[in-house]
This record gives sequence, structure tokens and C-alpha cells, in this order.
Amino acid sequence: MPRAVIADAFGPPEVYALREMPSATVGAGAVRVRIAAAGISFVDVLTAAGNYQVKPTLPLIPGSEAAGIVAETGEGVSAFAPGDRVICSNWGGLFAEEIVLPERSLTRIPEGMDLAEAAVFQVSFATAWHALADRGQVRPGETVLVLGAGGATGYAAVQVARYLGAKVIASASSPEKRALAIAGGAETAVDARSAVWRDDVKAANGGKGVDVVFDPVGGEATDPAFRSLGWGGRHLVVGFPGGIAALRTNLPLLKGASLVGVDIRQFGIFEPEKAATNKARIFELAGQGMLRPAIARTYPLEEYVAAMNDAASGQSAGRILLTME
Repeated sequence: MPRAVIADAFGPPEVYALREMPSATVGAGAVRVRIAAAGISFVDVLTAAGNYQVKPTLPLIPGSEAAGIVAETGEGVSAFAPGDRVICSNWGGLFAEEIVLPERSLTRIPEGMDLAEAAVFQVSFATAWHALADRGQVRPGETVLVLGAGGATGYAAVQVARYLGAKVIASASSPEKRALAIAGGAETAVDARSAVWRDDVKAANGGKGVDVVFDPVGGEATDPAFRSLGWGGRHLVVGFPGGIAALRTNLPLLKGASLVGVDIRQFGIFEPEKAATNKARIFELAGQGMLRPAIARTYPLEEYVAAMNDAASGQSAGRILLTME
């Protein structure tokens, strides 16, 4: 029987167990996928602990993004056949050796992208594209400040902003993360822990405020980042692993600036056609080699506790992967 990481109650990675699970039936419109690799994000670990803003049902198999090979298709499935390489997206269930999903939850992997890269591509790059192209309305020649630029969505945002024609200033907490951001297309990088961080950002932009802040960090980083905006700037709230910040409301007024929320999950629910168009675009660019995730480390499925703790620490430059074979 296939194995999965599962728990009957929310908690840290240590409360989860690797168990054999009976294979699910493949009904009409469904597809069985043998998972090769699954990405682990901070949100996955937060959800597994029961600390995310939306709580899934229990028992829980964590994991929201993975890649694998189609093993079986149900009646009426026309887009996929056994042997196809696919990306799986789901609200849980992907820290496992196989899964049965609706056909709509799968995406064909572009030529030239391997299974490991595919497992950590879609969520981060779809989020970055929606944030910068849709919500931030980034224009060529503008300056985008990316917080957490060595993390999953931050590294994706560096590449997307550069593709959209923006100058990118990356902020990251370690030399390794800053080097990764530069390799991804950032023009310059600043130390997120600098005592004179705002001065560093301003100097990196020629003494001017930035046009857009991409903020997947939150906490103490949000206020100084918002203050680094120029007139008419847009601050994109993507996540808050650092905590939920309190922002003084006079700041948007004084800068003519906007605080803009980015929720990729609800975007897919309320604007499915636009979300599908965005997905097609990022995969087109991936197929051309213009968008690429970075992988820091891979762990075998048996080492899921270490892998989840690694992802939760936020110390790695690049993504953390679970491999099933």
C-alpha cells in the first residue's frame, strides 16, 4: 500500500507519522498520480500545526504542491493519460506516495522542467505573478523591493518582477540568500538584518523611494518597508510568517500609497478564469526557461520531520523537497 505522512491532530512535525494507506478509488473525472516529489513550504508546516488562518479537516496529510506521473485515469478524463508528467495542487494530501485528484487539479509539466523543479514551481510563481502583475500593476522601469528574497515566493517575485521590466532590490537575511536573489535577477541586494536597512534600500534606489514592496514576511519588516515607498507606491501583503504587523494609517495618506492584499487561494476561487490565464502564462515562461525555482535540499519521505523543520526554520536559500523514490 502507498505511504503517507498523517496525523489525527494538529501539531509540530513530530506528531505526524508515516503510515500505509489504502489506495483511493479512481472515479469519473479523477486521476491517480504516483508522486515523485513534494514541496514543503512554511505555510504547509503552519497548516500542519493548526496555526494557519484556514484549518483543514482531520486527519490531515499535509502538502499543497507536488509532481509525479499519471498512473490511472477515470471515466471522462481526456487531458491526461498514464505516463504523463503532471503537477498536483491540492489543499493537503501531497506528502504521500500517491494521490487521486480531480482532473482540474493537475497541470502538465513543460518540456525541459524536471519533476523536482515542477514540484515547487506553481504555487510560488502563480502567487508572485498575481501579486506583481495583477495586484501591484508593476510597470517597466519601476523599482520593486522584494522582502524575503531568498524564500519561495520571494525568489519567484525577483524573477517575475525582472521579467515585467522592473528594477529589483532584494532584501534577505543571509549572504547565501542574497547571492541567490542576485542570481535570480535582482540588481542589488541588502541585508534584511542591517541596523540601517532603510538607508540601505534608499541608497540602492538612488536616494528615492521604491514603487512596489513585495512582502511575504510581515512582522517587524512591514513598517520600515512601507516607509520605504515613494509617492503612489503599492505595498503587497503576501504573507506574515514574522507576525501580523500594525501599520499607522497616516502613512498611506502621506505617501498616496496603497496597502494591497494578495490571496492566491481566494483568487482562484473568485476569479478562476483569470487564475487559469495566469497559470498558462507562467508555464509558458517556464517552458522558455525564463522562470525557474531554486532547490536548497531534498529529503527522502522517511525524513519528513527533518524536512518540515528545515522548511519551518526559514534558513535555507531555496526550496525544501520530499522525494518519494
